[in-house]
Amino acid sequence: MVPSAPRVGVFQFGKRPSFAYLGPIEWDRSGSLVYGLWIHIAPGNERATADIRAPSALTLILDSGPVVLTAIDAPQLGRGAYQPVASWGQTAYFDLTVEMLKQMAASKTLELNVRNADDSIVNFVPTVDTQAALTGYLRARGITGD
Repeated sequence: MVPSAPRVGVFQFGKRPSFAYLGPIEWDRSGSLVYGLWIHIAPGNERATADIRAPSALTLILDSGPVVLTAIDAPQLGRGAYQPVASWGQTAYFDLTVEMLKQMAASKTLELNVRNADDSIVNFVPTVDTQAALTGYLRARGITGD
């Protein structure tokens, strides 16, 4: 995801643009499947991002309205499903239910609002078709539209 309204000069030589990466993840806890949302924020060099695990730091914007994300602790077994993209970025896991995953896949709008350290908000928009990607994930996991 990229900022919806990049600041003038963000893509100039010497300027580092901001990016946000999202990915659903499934954990098998002794036969009980639990879901989470992996998020990695790689801030540019224009503003410092607040702690993404802080309450109300990240909000998903869907067709059905805003959803404030709640940070969770990921299981410490094995290796992560996704690798951080930028060493200076922040990575965290967030609570995700099957119902929310279905809402995300069905939504034409999927944006991410990220709070900066100065309380300003950066709105990230996708660079790929999120509906197709998330619908494919649901199908691959055997999650159907009950």
